[in-house]
Amino acid sequence: MGKRGGKKGGRGGGRGGQQRTNWRDQPKINEKFENYYNNQDFIPDEEKEEFWAALRRDLPNSFRFTGSKGHALAVQERLKDYYVPQITSIEYEGSFVEPPRPVPWYPDQLAWSMTTPKNVVRRFRPFASFQKFLVAETEVGNITRQEVVSMIPPLLIDAKPGMTVLDMCAAPGSKSAQLMELLHAGEEEAMAQVSTQVKNGSATPEPMGPEGLNDDGRTTGLLIANDSDYKRAHMLIHQMKRLSSPNLIVTNHDATMYPSIKLPPAEGKNRYLKFDRILADVPCTGDGTTRKNANIWETWTVTNALGLHAVQVRILVRALQMLKVGGRVVYSTCSMNPIENEAVIASAIERCGGSANVRIVDCSNELPGLKRRPGLRTWKVMDREGRMWSNWKEIEEQREREGINGLGRIATSMFPPEDADMPLDRCVRIYPHLQDTGGFFITVLEKLSEIRAKPEDSIKVIPKGTVAALAEELESKQKNGPGEPLEKIDALDDMVTLDKAAEEEASKNQSVAQATHQPPYSATNQISPAKRDAESREDELPAKRTKLEDGTEVVLGDRPIHKPHPLPESDAVETSDAVSSTPLPQETAAQPAPQTEAPKKKKPGQPTEEPYKYLDPSNEELDPIYKFYEASDRFPRDRFMVRNAQAIPTKTIYYTSALARDILTANEGQGMKIVHCGVKMFVKQDVQRAGVCRWRIQTDGLRLLEPWIGPARAVTLTEKETLRRLLIEMFPKVDDNGWKDLGEIGERVRDIPMGCSVLYIDPQATGNEQGSERIVLPLWRSLHSVNLMLPKEDRRAMLLRIFNDDTPVINTTIKRQAQAKEQTPSSSATPAQTEEEALKQENLIIGQDEQEYVETRETYTKAGDEEDRFNTTV
Repeated sequence: MGKRGGKKGGRGGGRGGQQRTNWRDQPKINEKFENYYNNQDFIPDEEKEEFWAALRRDLPNSFRFTGSKGHALAVQERLKDYYVPQITSIEYEGSFVEPPRPVPWYPDQLAWSMTTPKNVVRRFRPFASFQKFLVAETEVGNITRQEVVSMIPPLLIDAKPGMTVLDMCAAPGSKSAQLMELLHAGEEEAMAQVSTQVKNGSATPEPMGPEGLNDDGRTTGLLIANDSDYKRAHMLIHQMKRLSSPNLIVTNHDATMYPSIKLPPAEGKNRYLKFDRILADVPCTGDGTTRKNANIWETWTVTNALGLHAVQVRILVRALQMLKVGGRVVYSTCSMNPIENEAVIASAIERCGGSANVRIVDCSNELPGLKRRPGLRTWKVMDREGRMWSNWKEIEEQREREGINGLGRIATSMFPPEDADMPLDRCVRIYPHLQDTGGFFITVLEKLSEIRAKPEDSIKVIPKGTVAALAEELESKQKNGPGEPLEKIDALDDMVTLDKAAEEEASKNQSVAQATHQPPYSATNQISPAKRDAESREDELPAKRTKLEDGTEVVLGDRPIHKPHPLPESDAVETSDAVSSTPLPQETAAQPAPQTEAPKKKKPGQPTEEPYKYLDPSNEELDPIYKFYEASDRFPRDRFMVRNAQAIPTKTIYYTSALARDILTANEGQGMKIVHCGVKMFVKQDVQRAGVCRWRIQTDGLRLLEPWIGPARAVTLTEKETLRRLLIEMFPKVDDNGWKDLGEIGERVRDIPMGCSVLYIDPQATGNEQGSERIVLPLWRSLHSVNLMLPKEDRRAMLLRIFNDDTPVINTTIKRQAQAKEQTPSSSATPAQTEEEALKQENLIIGQDEQEYVETRETYTKAGDEEDRFNTTV
């Protein structure tokens, strides 16, 4: 397998027609890597050959159908009914080609995998058609390119509608999307049922619906997706926005110091949010991803895990603090190293008071069909010189004999725990050879009681790079041979003091997610999507150096990933079942307070985040909207917000859930770095006639609003050919006799007043007579034309999925204007032409979502992120 280098670009995961450059062979050999795992003895001897052979093979392509279950199943049906039979009919070298197959343990066959060799894919036409389908659906978010093993953690977290969930290291967002789908499970059916009850008069005044969906069918839950890197947080927004959830907040914080989130006070008491579920998919060395990240064979060193262990423990301990009693934390890595896995679990449990406070959940009966191995109870730790150690006592003996050479960063917490009864075998290990996947580690933890975490300082650790470590090393050299006089290092303390502030700032700003868990965004540092190692992180921070008497340059001071910090003393303060009051991390005296930090200088190209301001329910813009769409008063008016300091609805009105609203208002000015919340509900556009509602419904918010609007703006489409024309043609004419070309909706769109309408697409128009998917789209009726308010990417995907048609989308307005200009180039614009020009510009506004997508996708590609963009060489 080659290693890619050079500039990456293009759309849909492609290379934009660029030539492949800077290819070189990547030897899949690393003696220390292989010795480390061969000497751990957790791969049976009879499986080792198969284990290493699997790690050297290319990873099968896998993907997942996303969105609401009904929509995902509709896209899946197209794959099963059309593309799989075509591929199955292909014969190559005397055998039929293996088609894509559903992952056997994933619910509802919504995850698929394909092992077909690339030379076969490139040879046969049906694969080209299949690839076009995958790329189109990936571009609009209906399919997510995701490694099979990374789909496991959200399935084991057991999230349900109504729960509060935190994804601590979320970018690029594939697992967050899974979590959001779980929170919204059954929502569309529940909203439709409540809406029917309201219309037939059997509804109660209070919000109705099943548990978790008892906000008139809407989920009361919340997902907070966090990433410490600002640009990756915005890529996360892009990944999530196709789910159109008002129950999402995206934050930009260091996961090791994630701040407690305020809620509005109750009965004079402060309240802080506690979570039902937390996913800690932490930064790791990623040595289970060699099948897709071949450069790990070259870059793997033992120091990778030694440098990450402390950060991983901090993230997990912080997660357990923010969890409700009875809640679940899922800890996961794409590493096979016990130092990053079982050692982290054992250390975090010990710091949180032991098994009486935190329980490892047995998941052996979950996901039947998933091949797994139990977690380890014993393992060895390798030092920087490749020596293996079984326990801390051996380290102390070696330190006494020969000093700390090669032992830097090894800590007591990296070894098997003293509590031999800790059931680490309940952890889940996935090895590549078991079912042709990558390597992965997952553990589910349940919080049994409130905790008071022990300080990190109680852990014994061999320092690396500090003045104390340097002194000990020099002393050891004096004992065992020529060494430098100890007094020569006295002056080094001054250097430490001078550089302390600079190092702390660099350490604080270092991104956890960027560090190793995902690729960097630097245009000059095109590293593979492999999780970056700890040594590369150190090189990014300012090093403190001095010269000894003989001229030798010495590095002073360890350069940590994150500055160690004390965690809150206790989170065990009362409020309610939903939330529990807890001191904010920043309230601890030794910890910096985000709300009092000096404003950071904005990085070049980093946009300014506009403030979130909620509209008063009596705002003058809302009454005309409700009247125009005949919206029910049951649809809340107190959840609309805008993004400007003046709280004026100028261009876009967003909608959020009630809990998201409470969090945004309670934490305003409190140091919470919130970069996204809410879905676009209404967008203002110019109109050429008085009395027309200027606010059209945005596609993102239509799913939520549609059950609550009246029939005055409804248009029902039943014929496939009519749908095809609306998808291909933008702005088809309806005046004169143009309406006749629009089939069964012609008279309706001719007579309906100007403004936004709602297009209901009958299942028979999509070939989905079973009705598993209900399609509703916004439609704009202008003076002279009608237009489906849908970005081009979505139009193309629907055309390909429903009609197997890749006809280019036609803007009939531009075509007519060009023809008119040729005929009467000097004539002034007619009212119709003026109106059509305005609508053309409005469609560009609709296309802003498409443009944002393109720009974000270019960032995907430049970053080399293979996990969430579809590889078009499939």
